[in-house]
Amino acid sequence: MYKKLTSLILIISLSFLFTACEKKVKTGAHDIHWDRDMCKRCIMVVSDRNQTVQVINPKDGEKYVFDDIGCTILWFKDQDIKWKDDAIIWINDFNTAKWIDARTAFYDTMNVTPMAYGFGAHKKKDSIQAGLEIIDFKEVSKRILEIGR
Repeated sequence: MYKKLTSLILIISLSFLFTACEKKVKTGAHDIHWDRDMCKRCIMVVSDRNQTVQVINPKDGEKYVFDDIGCTILWFKDQDIKWKDDAIIWINDFNTAKWIDARTAFYDTMNVTPMAYGFGAHKKKDSIQAGLEIIDFKEVSKRILEIGR
């Protein structure tokens, strides 16, 4: 009985120890090294503070930087990223350059962007110029995959 109790206490103690040492994954936007970080897909230097995207793997916290939302979507496809639906995707708001959630952003379609996909992200729908088409992340992804360059 004593050996069983000692073994149980040891197992519980070790499980607490391993849980306490578990790495915390940073899911917020990371710092970008402007004009030094390179797009993971096209290898261009990232410099446009209103178009940059960063993807974070929620399992290990690894960050991937892109110069255009188009490169991001195509990278998911090209690399067959299994965790793409769980990926945390931050994009710069086209007007403020602040990081916003790319999946909940509103997009207009008439921008000059680093890779010429033309999609500008906005936190609020009313920040988009009147008369411009407004689409969501799902539609942006669909259109980029149709273009496919």
